[in-house]
Amino acid sequence: ARVKFYEDVQHNDIVVVNDSYPGPEIRVRRGDTVFVNVHNQGNDGFTIHWHGVKQPRNPWFDGPEFITQCPIQPGTNFTYKVVLSGEIGTLWWHAHSDWTRGSVRGAIVILPAQDETYPFPTPDTEQTIILGKHIF
Repeated sequence: ARVKFYEDVQHNDIVVVNDSYPGPEIRVRRGDTVFVNVHNQGNDGFTIHWHGVKQPRNPWFDGPEFITQCPIQPGTNFTYKVVLSGEIGTLWWHAHSDWTRGSVRGAIVILPAQDETYPFPTPDTEQTIILGKHIF
């Protein structure tokens, strides 16, 4: 969806996910397979890339536009199958198409598998922070 983004006294329309910027955090466990249905309500086609996710034997859901898939056209949807393998920690997902990279993004928090512990001391608390440069 497009929303108005105010910076000082000027505003620009930006594309966001679920009416939020950044987009929703995805919390999963190591080894999970996640299905994410993306419904494009914007005006331009785009894809989603799962940054840092290896996707073994599943490259066609990796998201590079015109490399592993065509853009998700306005008014249509695409369900991604995200296969996690050895990843653990915090990664991120983002649009992989032109200017939508600047606003369509969010965190992927990958917890240890049910029978595992972190490979480092368990954190006392968690706070996800997404840093990025935007050009609207």
